[in-house]
Amino acid sequence: MTVRRLLVITVLVAGWATLIQGLALPRADSAAAADPVVAGPVVLRIRVDGVIAPASARFIQRAIHEAEEASATALLIELDTPGGLLKSMDDITKAILNSRVPVIVYISPSGARAASAGVFITYAAHIAAMAPTTHLGAAHPVGVGSGGAQDATMMQKITNDSVANIRALARRRGRNADWAEKAVRESVSVDEAEALRLKIVDLLAADVHELLTRVDGREVETEAGPVVLHTARASVRPVGMDVSERLLDLLSDPNVGLILMTIAIYGIIFELSNPGAVLPGVIGAIALVLALTSFAILQVNAAGVGLLALSVLFFIADIKVPTHGVLTAGGILSFVLGAMLLTNRQLPFLRVSLQVAIFTALFTGAFFLFAVGAGIRAQRTKVRTGTEGLIGAVGVARSALSPEGQVHVRGEMWTAEAEDRTPIREGDRIVVIGVEGLRLRVRPLPR
Repeated sequence: MTVRRLLVITVLVAGWATLIQGLALPRADSAAAADPVVAGPVVLRIRVDGVIAPASARFIQRAIHEAEEASATALLIELDTPGGLLKSMDDITKAILNSRVPVIVYISPSGARAASAGVFITYAAHIAAMAPTTHLGAAHPVGVGSGGAQDATMMQKITNDSVANIRALARRRGRNADWAEKAVRESVSVDEAEALRLKIVDLLAADVHELLTRVDGREVETEAGPVVLHTARASVRPVGMDVSERLLDLLSDPNVGLILMTIAIYGIIFELSNPGAVLPGVIGAIALVLALTSFAILQVNAAGVGLLALSVLFFIADIKVPTHGVLTAGGILSFVLGAMLLTNRQLPFLRVSLQVAIFTALFTGAFFLFAVGAGIRAQRTKVRTGTEGLIGAVGVARSALSPEGQVHVRGEMWTAEAEDRTPIREGDRIVVIGVEGLRLRVRPLPR
């Protein structure tokens, strides 16, 4: 039990340490703190790198608000994304359209892309720019169900709604609406040169300095009216994610959600098997809430959650019922299938990694097999305490047994009776074959 307890506590602490480290480490898009306030125009600069999720939406909304509060000349969003959630994308485009500060979306660095939701964000920007060797496109909505007629109808509705949305953005910003529709319906993509030729973006720039120099003096239409950009000599002030946004960003990763669910399984099961330990139960409960929050953000498949819950029941049952690991094997299979079904309706980059699912399932299964094996070994171990532990013990007759007398067994004097009334002489070695209350039944050992 001690080894098992140490193993569980180690897993719980390691899991939480990883999560806290993810919150504490500075991100690439928030490496620098805010610069001291300087006179003259200021451009706030943020980096959105990765999946478009609630954390990204909240980050951009806050950055727009800060830019308005600071009377910044513009907000620069450096974008590199494979796409993301439809709801988060809508929140971002609405925030940009209603911004009183010009928003510049810059697809960078070289090799970056603005796919799926990134196309809508680029089209919503007051000024759209791209770095060399970048691309954008492939904005077709993906996966809302299991492929039935009802799901096909729903997909068609979502596609038509997305087309109407991006054509409206194109008209608002004077960009190529026909290509935008193709990006949604046919998932077409273009590189930076083609994007400029087709009037999808406004300009190309090798770096931020060139970008701010080239947009200087341009007039854009914001929610507050026409604004002339003064960016050539503006100071650039980076803005990074705060702790709550980093937490949301972590929870947007399905692999983090699965790991949190595993921590919850360990914590809750350990608390149930060792009532009063408190710490594992607290950690497990918090991990469970965070895991469910992650699953809610990702809109996971209910069947996947059900299979994960079933795996927990299998693991618990195998501790209580001697099935020699059969239920643990079932729990491992249920865990892997649940992890695979959990996010099967999402885009590939929003799905649980197969390697993470298999490793987590095997590690959990190995732990429970160890726990079950320890329990079986404990049941098969010969009793060494109490009166039952005396059976098989060897002692010495301290008086003649004919058939009763005194024997010395395990450092104590006992009243004993010879088996079958076989006479035993004083000093003979005896073995205990039974216990009746405080009286032992013994027989002589061969000389």
